[in-house]
Formats: sequence, structure tokens, C-alpha cells
Amino acid sequence: MSRCVLIVAYHFPPGRGSSGIQRTLKFCTYLQEHGWRPVVLTVTPGAFELVSDDQLGEIPADVHVERAFCVDTARTLSFRGRYFRWMAQPDRWVSWWPTGVWKGLRLIRQFRPKAIVSTFPIATAHLIGLTLHRLSGVPWVADFRDSMTEANWPRDPFTRRVHQKLERATMRHCSRAIFTTPGAAEMYAHRYPAVPRERLAIVENGFDEENFLDAEAGLPHSALGVAGQITLVHSGLLYPEDRDPRPFFEALGRLRSCKAIGPENLRVVLRAPGNDAYFADLLKGHGLEDIVHIEGAVAYRTALQEMLRADGLLLFQGPSCNHQIPAKLYEYLRAGRPIFALTDPLGNSAEVLRSAGVPDIVDIGSTDSIEAAMRDFLGAVRDGSHSGVPRAVAAQFSRQARSSELAQVLNSVESV
Repeated sequence: MSRCVLIVAYHFPPGRGSSGIQRTLKFCTYLQEHGWRPVVLTVTPGAFELVSDDQLGEIPADVHVERAFCVDTARTLSFRGRYFRWMAQPDRWVSWWPTGVWKGLRLIRQFRPKAIVSTFPIATAHLIGLTLHRLSGVPWVADFRDSMTEANWPRDPFTRRVHQKLERATMRHCSRAIFTTPGAAEMYAHRYPAVPRERLAIVENGFDEENFLDAEAGLPHSALGVAGQITLVHSGLLYPEDRDPRPFFEALGRLRSCKAIGPENLRVVLRAPGNDAYFADLLKGHGLEDIVHIEGAVAYRTALQEMLRADGLLLFQGPSCNHQIPAKLYEYLRAGRPIFALTDPLGNSAEVLRSAGVPDIVDIGSTDSIEAAMRDFLGAVRDGSHSGVPRAVAAQFSRQARSSELAQVLNSVESV
């Protein structure tokens, strides 16, 4: 007989724009194969900045989804774009806390879950998980994914103190703390030496095979670009600091100056990177507006199809995020296209890429290294000597495998 787990998650369909949606959605799909029946506590659609119906149909029909009222303080409660800081602590969705706790207690009475899981990076989710755990006694698993606080994050000192207080309470009361990388787990082991190491677990992100099979159905066999043109794609957010693309742009500018590249033979797509105006100014400064194109968000299936059709995929991850791995990395592995990774060779992202046999890993901060490596990469793609990660190698990074790992964590903490 399956046991119930209550999952508290802000990122869930019809929300759009975060890889966290895939993490929770696929846990809901595959946990049932391991004897766990998810019940989801999320927010009303008005809380999301972006919405899309394209993944609503992927929510399993037998998964109960409860939506608690929530507003975004910055969009709904501000006056001329300003609001009191206390109205957005621990984050802009704190209005979810009272309604989430009220509905969460009703769900606990109705479904009798054996465990509660709350998932970051929306801190209010952990605040709800903590409150429900203390009021009900149901074991609580805190899915941090990445770190909640750093020495300089959140940037606002007051918000950082609020997060640090919530983080300490979470580590004190949760039965397990889950992280997506070894580096993040190690950071918390050192930060909280009194917490037994067995309470820290790693459940990485991954890709969903069913989503890729659906994306491959009816996929055109042609490449994205015109004849003779190589198309490279970066899919998703590109943070100006933690994924700084300036050395990459400078390297492309140099290659263009010596006529190694041009719009006739190279097209780079930045798919929904955010900070569009900032990047547009950088591209103009390097004379790359006709080579590097900033394009808007698309449906998830369309984004996967773009990855599958690209000649190459770009990954950015700076050294400040060595203990993090972008969720898109796992989708890149499954897409089977050549990957050009700009990251710190010592970081967790580079470790995973090397384990999968990806050869093109270059220091994100070194323009000289990027220029030389890009020459070689484009040449290998052009002559067909460069291929992506084999399907059998990528399979170890599937969401099904990750759900099995989460089920093992839940098995170890379930209430009797």
C-alpha cells in the first residue's frame, strides 16, 4: 500500500521559468513507482509572474493539488514599485505562509502523510514546512537544492539575517536536508557541525525521458540554422555575475575581427536569458548583434526540441557557484548534442561533465582560453568529428533515478 507524502512547492504548473518546476513535477510522477503517493501544496496561479498551460497535463491525474492563496508583494502590494521590507520576508511570497499552513493542516488531517517535503528556493516553502512539522509532528524533509545563504547572499543584509534564522531553524528541526550537489552538502556539513552527517542527503537534478520522447516525436531532422551555419544554444537564465558571459562575448568579438566567424557561419541563441537590455548593450559593444540573438521564452517542449536540433549547447557556471549544478546540464546530456561548457574546472558542474565524457570544458573567466577552445569546437562540429553524450551514459541522470533516491530518503524518515 502506498504512503502519502505532502510536498510543499511554489514552483509547479502553471508556473513558468524555473527548473524547479520539473523537479517537483517529476517527483510527483515517479515517486508512485516506489510506494509514495504525493499530495501537492502550492500557490494560486496569480502568484506567478509567468504562467503557461503547457505542462498542466503532465500532473498525474491521481495527484491531489491544493492551491493556497498567495500574491507577489512586489507586483501586487507595492506602490510605485516600492514596499516595506517586512512585507517581503523571507521573500515576496510570504502571504503564502498563513494560507499554506491552514490548507496544509487540512491536508494532513485528510491524507495522513507519513512525511512532509518542502522545496527551496522560495524560502516561504520551508517556513510552511517548518510550521506544519511543529504543529503536526509529521517528519519533515527540507529540499534545499542549493544553499539558502552565502557570505554575501541574499545581498540585502536584513533579508540575509532572516534567511539565516530560517536556515538554522530548518537544520535544527528537519529530519533530512537534501542538496543537489556534493559541494552544497559539504558546505552545510561544515556550517552545522552539530547536525549528524547522516541527516544530509544528495538528490541531484536530472532529465525526464518521457519529456524528451515527446519532444522527439515529429522533430524535424534539419538543423536550426541555414546551410553552412552552426547554431549554438544557451537555454534559460544567464546571470550577469554568477554566469558572466562577458569573456565569452569578448572571445567571439576577437574571432569575428579575424574573420574566423560571421553571421553567415555562426548563430548563437540565448533563449530567455533575462537581463535582455544589459546583454544587448554588451553585444552591441562587441559588434555581435547579428551573431548572438536574444530570444524570448517558449514552451518547455519547444525548448527541448531546440536543444535536440542545435549544433551545440552552451553552459555557463562561474566559480562562485562551484557547489551548484545548473539543472539544464542534465537536459543537455540527454539531448545528445556537443556541449561547450564555460565553468570552473574545479566545480561540481565540471565534475559531472567529465564523468559523462564531455571534453570541452573551458575556464569561464579566461577570454584567451575561450577563444582557442571555441575555434577547435566549431571546427570539430563543422567536420562532424564531435558528438554529444551517448544515450546510455546520459540515462544515469534521469528523473526516474532521482525519484528512487528521494523515496529512499522518505523511507528512512516516515512516521509510524
